Amino acid sequence: MLLLIPGPVTTRPEVKAAMAQDIAPWDAGFRPLYAAVRERVGQLAGDVLDTHAVLPLQGCGHFAIEAAIRSLIPPGGKLLIPMTGSYAERMARLARETGRIVVELAASPVGPVDPESVARALAADPSIGHVGLVYSETSSGLVHDPVAIGRAVHAAERKMLLDAVSAFGALALDLSRHPEIDAAMFTANKCLEGMPGLSFVVARTAAVQAGRGWAGSWSLDLWDILHHGLRDGWGCFRFTPPAQVLAAFRTALELHSAEGGQPARLARYTANARALYDGMRAIGLTPYLRQDVQGPIVMNIHAPHDPAWSLPKFVDALKARGFLISNFYNTDQPSFRVGCIGAVAPDDFVRFVGAVDSALRAMGVVRRAPLRLAA
Repeated sequence: MLLLIPGPVTTRPEVKAAMAQDIAPWDAGFRPLYAAVRERVGQLAGDVLDTHAVLPLQGCGHFAIEAAIRSLIPPGGKLLIPMTGSYAERMARLARETGRIVVELAASPVGPVDPESVARALAADPSIGHVGLVYSETSSGLVHDPVAIGRAVHAAERKMLLDAVSAFGALALDLSRHPEIDAAMFTANKCLEGMPGLSFVVARTAAVQAGRGWAGSWSLDLWDILHHGLRDGWGCFRFTPPAQVLAAFRTALELHSAEGGQPARLARYTANARALYDGMRAIGLTPYLRQDVQGPIVMNIHAPHDPAWSLPKFVDALKARGFLISNFYNTDQPSFRVGCIGAVAPDDFVRFVGAVDSALRAMGVVRRAPLRLAA
Protein backbone atom coordinates (compact mmCIF):
# COMPACT_ATOMS: atom_id res chain seq x y z
CA MET A 1 0.00 0.00 0.00
CA LEU A 2 1.44 3.36 -1.05
CA LEU A 3 0.46 6.38 1.05
CA LEU A 4 -0.22 9.19 -1.40
CA ILE A 5 -1.12 11.73 1.26
CA PRO A 6 0.70 14.85 2.45
CA GLY A 7 1.89 12.98 5.54
CA PRO A 8 2.60 10.65 7.11
CA VAL A 9 4.27 9.50 3.92
CA THR A 10 5.47 6.25 2.44
CA THR A 11 8.90 5.54 3.93
CA ARG A 12 11.92 3.57 2.80
CA PRO A 13 12.56 0.08 4.26
CA GLU A 14 15.71 1.38 5.95
CA VAL A 15 13.66 3.99 7.85
CA LYS A 16 11.16 1.39 9.01
CA ALA A 17 13.98 -0.93 10.10
CA ALA A 18 15.55 1.80 12.23
CA MET A 19 12.39 1.82 14.36
CA ALA A 20 12.78 -1.87 15.25
CA GLN A 21 14.94 -1.43 18.34
CA ASP A 22 14.43 -0.64 22.00
CA ILE A 23 16.17 2.58 22.98
CA ALA A 24 16.73 4.10 26.42
CA PRO A 25 16.65 7.87 25.79
CA TRP A 26 18.44 8.68 29.06
CA ASP A 27 21.33 6.32 28.28
CA ALA A 28 24.64 7.89 27.30
CA GLY A 29 24.52 5.94 24.04
CA PHE A 30 21.47 7.94 22.92
CA ARG A 31 23.13 11.34 23.22
CA PRO A 32 25.27 11.14 20.05
CA LEU A 33 22.21 10.13 18.01
CA TYR A 34 20.23 13.19 19.02
CA ALA A 35 23.23 15.52 18.77
CA ALA A 36 23.97 14.28 15.23
CA VAL A 37 20.36 14.85 14.16
CA ARG A 38 20.38 18.36 15.56
CA GLU A 39 23.60 19.19 13.72
CA ARG A 40 22.29 17.82 10.43
CA VAL A 41 19.03 19.77 10.73
CA GLY A 42 21.00 22.96 11.38
CA GLN A 43 23.02 22.31 8.23
CA LEU A 44 19.88 21.75 6.15
CA ALA A 45 18.47 25.05 7.40
CA GLY A 46 21.53 26.92 6.07
CA ASP A 47 24.42 26.04 8.41
CA VAL A 48 22.91 28.25 11.09
CA LEU A 49 23.94 26.60 14.36
CA ASP A 50 26.07 29.62 15.25
CA THR A 51 23.03 31.91 15.21
CA HIS A 52 20.04 29.57 15.56
CA ALA A 53 18.92 26.80 17.88
CA VAL A 54 17.40 23.51 16.68
CA LEU A 55 14.62 22.90 19.20
CA PRO A 56 12.70 19.59 19.11
CA LEU A 57 9.21 18.89 20.38
CA GLN A 58 7.42 15.61 20.90
CA GLY A 59 4.42 15.96 18.58
CA CYS A 60 3.15 17.02 15.17
CA GLY A 61 3.78 20.26 13.32
CA HIS A 62 1.03 22.08 15.21
CA PHE A 63 3.07 21.66 18.39
CA ALA A 64 6.03 23.44 16.81
CA ILE A 65 3.86 26.23 15.41
CA GLU A 66 2.14 26.86 18.73
CA ALA A 67 5.47 26.77 20.56
CA ALA A 68 6.91 29.37 18.18
CA ILE A 69 3.90 31.65 18.57
CA ARG A 70 3.96 31.35 22.35
CA SER A 71 7.71 31.78 22.69
CA LEU A 72 8.54 34.41 20.07
CA ILE A 73 5.52 36.75 20.13
CA PRO A 74 4.80 38.56 23.40
CA PRO A 75 1.38 38.06 25.00
CA GLY A 76 -1.00 40.50 23.34
CA GLY A 77 1.34 40.87 20.35
CA LYS A 78 -0.02 41.10 16.82
CA LEU A 79 0.51 38.51 14.08
CA LEU A 80 -0.41 39.19 10.44
CA ILE A 81 -1.43 35.97 8.68
CA PRO A 82 -2.12 35.77 4.93
CA MET A 83 -5.17 33.49 4.85
CA THR A 84 -3.87 30.97 2.33
CA GLY A 85 -6.15 28.08 3.34
CA SER A 86 -6.88 25.62 6.13
CA TYR A 87 -3.38 25.64 7.58
CA ALA A 88 -3.30 29.42 7.79
CA GLU A 89 -6.66 29.17 9.57
CA ARG A 90 -5.10 26.70 12.02
CA MET A 91 -2.19 29.06 12.67
CA ALA A 92 -4.70 31.83 13.35
CA ARG A 93 -6.61 29.66 15.82
CA LEU A 94 -3.42 28.64 17.62
CA ALA A 95 -2.40 32.29 17.92
CA ARG A 96 -5.77 33.47 19.21
CA GLU A 97 -5.93 30.72 21.80
CA THR A 98 -2.54 31.79 23.16
CA GLY A 99 -3.80 35.36 23.64
CA ARG A 100 -2.08 36.86 20.61
CA ILE A 101 -3.94 39.21 18.28
CA VAL A 102 -4.41 37.94 14.73
CA VAL A 103 -4.72 40.29 11.77
CA GLU A 104 -6.08 38.31 8.83
CA LEU A 105 -4.93 39.23 5.33
CA ALA A 106 -7.21 38.00 2.53
CA ALA A 107 -5.43 35.83 -0.04
CA SER A 108 -6.46 34.05 -3.22
CA PRO A 109 -7.23 30.34 -2.84
CA VAL A 110 -5.78 29.65 -6.29
CA GLY A 111 -2.72 31.93 -6.47
CA PRO A 112 0.34 32.85 -4.39
CA VAL A 113 0.28 35.62 -1.80
CA ASP A 114 1.11 39.06 -3.22
CA PRO A 115 4.09 40.53 -1.32
CA GLU A 116 2.75 44.02 -1.95
CA SER A 117 -0.41 43.19 -0.02
CA VAL A 118 1.76 42.17 2.94
CA ALA A 119 3.75 45.41 2.67
CA ARG A 120 0.54 47.48 2.61
CA ALA A 121 -0.90 45.68 5.62
CA LEU A 122 2.30 46.22 7.63
CA ALA A 123 2.43 49.89 6.65
CA ALA A 124 -1.20 50.34 7.70
CA ASP A 125 -0.62 48.92 11.20
CA PRO A 126 2.78 49.64 12.81
CA SER A 127 1.76 47.62 15.89
CA ILE A 128 1.99 44.33 13.97
CA GLY A 129 5.23 42.67 15.06
CA HIS A 130 5.23 39.44 13.09
CA VAL A 131 3.96 37.82 9.90
CA GLY A 132 2.96 34.16 9.96
CA LEU A 133 3.32 32.53 6.54
CA VAL A 134 2.47 29.02 5.42
CA TYR A 135 5.19 28.11 2.90
CA SER A 136 3.36 25.16 1.32
CA GLU A 137 -0.40 25.33 1.91
CA THR A 138 -1.41 21.68 2.16
CA SER A 139 -5.12 22.36 1.69
CA SER A 140 -4.69 23.84 -1.79
CA GLY A 141 -1.28 22.71 -3.08
CA LEU A 142 -0.08 26.29 -3.49
CA VAL A 143 3.48 27.22 -2.62
CA HIS A 144 3.99 30.78 -1.40
CA ASP A 145 7.20 32.76 -1.73
CA PRO A 146 8.99 33.38 1.58
CA VAL A 147 11.82 35.20 -0.20
CA ALA A 148 9.62 37.88 -1.79
CA ILE A 149 7.37 38.16 1.24
CA GLY A 150 10.42 38.17 3.49
CA ARG A 151 11.77 41.20 1.64
CA ALA A 152 8.55 43.07 2.41
CA VAL A 153 8.72 42.00 6.06
CA HIS A 154 12.39 42.99 6.35
CA ALA A 155 11.78 46.37 4.71
CA ALA A 156 9.05 47.03 7.27
CA GLU A 157 11.44 46.02 10.09
CA ARG A 158 9.15 43.20 11.27
CA LYS A 159 9.73 39.49 11.82
CA MET A 160 8.34 36.30 10.30
CA LEU A 161 7.34 32.87 11.56
CA LEU A 162 7.47 30.37 8.69
CA ASP A 163 5.29 27.26 8.72
CA ALA A 164 7.55 24.95 6.68
CA VAL A 165 5.84 21.76 7.83
CA SER A 166 5.15 20.46 4.31
CA ALA A 167 8.11 22.26 2.74
CA PHE A 168 11.32 21.68 4.68
CA GLY A 169 13.69 19.27 3.00
CA ALA A 170 12.28 19.77 -0.50
CA LEU A 171 11.53 23.46 -1.01
CA ALA A 172 14.53 25.77 -0.72
CA LEU A 173 15.12 27.45 2.64
CA ASP A 174 18.35 29.06 3.81
CA LEU A 175 17.76 30.82 7.11
CA SER A 176 21.23 32.38 6.99
CA ARG A 177 19.92 34.61 4.18
CA HIS A 178 16.70 35.61 5.99
CA PRO A 179 17.30 37.89 8.97
CA GLU A 180 13.56 38.59 9.10
CA ILE A 181 12.67 34.94 9.85
CA ASP A 182 12.67 34.39 13.60
CA ALA A 183 11.76 30.71 13.22
CA ALA A 184 10.88 27.96 10.77
CA MET A 185 8.78 25.01 11.92
CA PHE A 186 8.63 21.52 10.40
CA THR A 187 8.38 17.81 11.19
CA ALA A 188 10.42 14.64 10.78
CA ASN A 189 8.00 13.18 8.26
CA LYS A 190 6.60 14.74 5.06
CA CYS A 191 9.45 15.94 2.82
CA LEU A 192 12.17 14.47 5.04
CA GLU A 193 10.47 11.05 4.79
CA GLY A 194 10.86 10.09 8.43
CA MET A 195 8.19 8.91 10.85
CA PRO A 196 5.59 11.18 12.48
CA GLY A 197 5.73 12.18 16.11
CA LEU A 198 8.66 14.62 16.17
CA SER A 199 8.68 18.29 15.21
CA PHE A 200 11.31 21.02 15.18
CA VAL A 201 11.61 24.75 15.51
CA VAL A 202 14.78 26.25 14.06
CA ALA A 203 14.78 29.63 15.76
CA ARG A 204 17.09 32.58 16.01
CA THR A 205 18.76 32.15 19.39
CA ALA A 206 18.52 35.84 20.29
CA ALA A 207 14.77 35.80 19.60
CA VAL A 208 14.29 32.79 21.86
CA GLN A 209 16.32 34.44 24.61
CA ALA A 210 14.22 37.59 24.33
CA GLY A 211 11.02 35.59 24.81
CA ARG A 212 11.80 34.29 28.27
CA GLY A 213 8.57 34.03 30.27
CA TRP A 214 6.23 34.56 27.31
CA ALA A 215 5.15 30.99 26.56
CA GLY A 216 2.67 30.40 29.37
CA SER A 217 3.37 26.69 28.92
CA TRP A 218 6.16 24.52 30.21
CA SER A 219 5.77 21.87 27.49
CA LEU A 220 5.82 24.43 24.65
CA ASP A 221 8.41 26.86 26.00
CA LEU A 222 11.25 27.23 23.49
CA TRP A 223 13.30 29.24 25.99
CA ASP A 224 13.17 26.32 28.42
CA ILE A 225 14.10 23.84 25.68
CA LEU A 226 17.04 26.04 24.68
CA HIS A 227 18.34 26.43 28.21
CA HIS A 228 17.95 22.76 29.00
CA GLY A 229 20.21 22.03 26.02
CA LEU A 230 22.72 24.72 26.96
CA ARG A 231 22.83 23.51 30.56
CA ASP A 232 22.75 19.72 30.12
CA GLY A 233 24.09 19.31 26.58
CA TRP A 234 22.28 18.73 23.31
CA GLY A 235 22.14 14.98 23.71
CA CYS A 236 19.04 14.84 25.91
CA PHE A 237 15.44 16.01 25.92
CA ARG A 238 13.61 17.58 28.86
CA PHE A 239 10.88 14.92 28.77
CA THR A 240 10.71 11.39 27.35
CA PRO A 241 11.31 11.70 23.59
CA PRO A 242 10.03 9.48 20.77
CA ALA A 243 13.42 7.77 20.70
CA GLN A 244 12.62 5.23 17.97
CA VAL A 245 11.22 8.02 15.78
CA LEU A 246 14.46 9.93 16.27
CA ALA A 247 16.48 6.86 15.26
CA ALA A 248 14.37 6.52 12.11
CA PHE A 249 14.82 10.23 11.43
CA ARG A 250 18.59 9.90 11.52
CA THR A 251 18.33 7.22 8.83
CA ALA A 252 15.92 9.38 6.83
CA LEU A 253 18.39 12.27 6.95
CA GLU A 254 21.18 9.99 5.72
CA LEU A 255 18.99 8.90 2.80
CA HIS A 256 18.08 12.53 2.07
CA SER A 257 21.78 13.37 1.83
CA ALA A 258 22.56 10.30 -0.29
CA GLU A 259 19.81 11.25 -2.75
CA GLY A 260 21.45 14.63 -3.30
CA GLY A 261 19.82 16.73 -0.58
CA GLN A 262 17.12 19.34 -1.03
CA PRO A 263 17.61 19.95 -4.80
CA ALA A 264 17.34 16.24 -5.64
CA ARG A 265 14.35 15.75 -3.35
CA LEU A 266 12.60 18.70 -4.99
CA ALA A 267 13.40 17.37 -8.47
CA ARG A 268 11.83 13.99 -7.69
CA TYR A 269 8.72 15.52 -6.17
CA THR A 270 8.40 17.90 -9.12
CA ALA A 271 8.57 14.94 -11.50
CA ASN A 272 5.95 13.16 -9.40
CA ALA A 273 3.61 16.15 -9.59
CA ARG A 274 4.12 16.49 -13.33
CA ALA A 275 3.28 12.82 -13.92
CA LEU A 276 0.18 13.17 -11.75
CA TYR A 277 -1.00 16.43 -13.34
CA ASP A 278 -0.56 15.19 -16.90
CA GLY A 279 -2.07 11.82 -16.03
CA MET A 280 -5.19 13.31 -14.49
CA ARG A 281 -5.79 15.44 -17.56
CA ALA A 282 -5.20 12.47 -19.85
CA ILE A 283 -8.06 10.52 -18.24
CA GLY A 284 -10.47 13.45 -18.30
CA LEU A 285 -10.04 14.83 -14.79
CA THR A 286 -9.26 18.45 -13.95
CA PRO A 287 -6.56 19.55 -11.45
CA TYR A 288 -7.75 22.26 -9.10
CA LEU A 289 -4.89 24.68 -9.80
CA ARG A 290 -3.38 25.93 -13.02
CA GLN A 291 -0.18 24.08 -13.82
CA ASP A 292 1.94 27.24 -13.54
CA VAL A 293 1.00 27.67 -9.85
CA GLN A 294 0.69 24.01 -8.88
CA GLY A 295 3.19 23.12 -6.15
CA PRO A 296 5.15 19.84 -6.01
CA ILE A 297 3.94 18.73 -2.56
CA VAL A 298 0.22 18.03 -2.79
CA MET A 299 -2.35 18.22 -5.57
CA ASN A 300 -6.12 18.60 -5.52
CA ILE A 301 -8.19 17.29 -8.41
CA HIS A 302 -11.76 18.45 -9.04
CA ALA A 303 -14.30 15.75 -8.18
CA PRO A 304 -16.30 14.54 -11.17
CA HIS A 305 -19.75 16.08 -11.39
CA ASP A 306 -21.52 12.76 -11.75
CA PRO A 307 -24.26 11.18 -9.59
CA ALA A 308 -22.13 8.06 -9.15
CA TRP A 309 -19.28 10.01 -7.53
CA SER A 310 -18.61 9.36 -3.85
CA LEU A 311 -15.33 10.28 -2.20
CA PRO A 312 -15.54 7.51 0.45
CA LYS A 313 -16.26 4.88 -2.20
CA PHE A 314 -13.48 6.26 -4.39
CA VAL A 315 -10.98 6.09 -1.51
CA ASP A 316 -11.99 2.47 -0.82
CA ALA A 317 -11.70 1.57 -4.51
CA LEU A 318 -8.16 2.99 -4.63
CA LYS A 319 -7.20 1.15 -1.44
CA ALA A 320 -8.26 -2.08 -3.11
CA ARG A 321 -5.84 -1.17 -5.91
CA GLY A 322 -2.90 -0.46 -3.57
CA PHE A 323 -3.12 3.31 -3.04
CA LEU A 324 -4.31 5.35 -0.06
CA ILE A 325 -5.32 9.00 -0.52
CA SER A 326 -6.93 11.53 1.82
CA ASN A 327 -10.57 10.84 2.65
CA PHE A 328 -11.44 14.54 2.96
CA TYR A 329 -10.84 17.80 1.10
CA ASN A 330 -10.33 21.43 2.15
CA THR A 331 -11.07 23.20 -1.13
CA ASP A 332 -14.16 25.35 -1.73
CA GLN A 333 -15.43 22.92 -4.35
CA PRO A 334 -15.46 19.09 -4.08
CA SER A 335 -12.09 17.57 -4.88
CA PHE A 336 -9.79 14.74 -3.92
CA ARG A 337 -6.28 15.28 -2.60
CA VAL A 338 -3.12 13.40 -3.55
CA GLY A 339 0.30 13.79 -1.95
CA CYS A 340 3.32 13.86 -4.27
CA ILE A 341 5.84 13.33 -1.47
CA GLY A 342 7.37 10.36 0.31
CA ALA A 343 9.42 7.43 -0.95
CA VAL A 344 7.60 7.37 -4.28
CA ALA A 345 8.64 8.06 -7.87
CA PRO A 346 6.99 9.12 -11.16
CA ASP A 347 6.36 5.50 -12.18
CA ASP A 348 4.22 5.11 -9.06
CA PHE A 349 2.06 7.98 -10.27
CA VAL A 350 1.70 6.44 -13.71
CA ARG A 351 0.33 3.35 -11.96
CA PHE A 352 -1.84 5.54 -9.73
CA VAL A 353 -3.41 7.25 -12.75
CA GLY A 354 -4.34 3.80 -14.10
CA ALA A 355 -5.85 2.89 -10.73
CA VAL A 356 -7.93 6.10 -10.70
CA ASP A 357 -9.22 5.39 -14.19
CA SER A 358 -10.10 1.82 -13.21
CA ALA A 359 -11.79 2.90 -9.96
CA LEU A 360 -13.97 5.50 -11.68
CA ARG A 361 -15.07 2.96 -14.29
CA ALA A 362 -15.93 0.45 -11.58
CA MET A 363 -17.98 3.08 -9.74
CA GLY A 364 -19.91 3.91 -12.89
CA VAL A 365 -18.66 7.50 -13.08
CA VAL A 366 -19.26 8.64 -16.65
CA ARG A 367 -18.90 12.42 -16.49
CA ARG A 368 -15.43 13.35 -15.26
CA ALA A 369 -15.60 17.12 -15.70
CA PRO A 370 -16.27 19.25 -12.59
CA LEU A 371 -19.39 21.26 -11.96
CA ARG A 372 -17.28 24.41 -12.34
CA LEU A 373 -13.61 25.34 -12.20
CA ALA A 374 -11.94 26.86 -9.16
CA ALA A 375 -11.80 30.62 -9.23
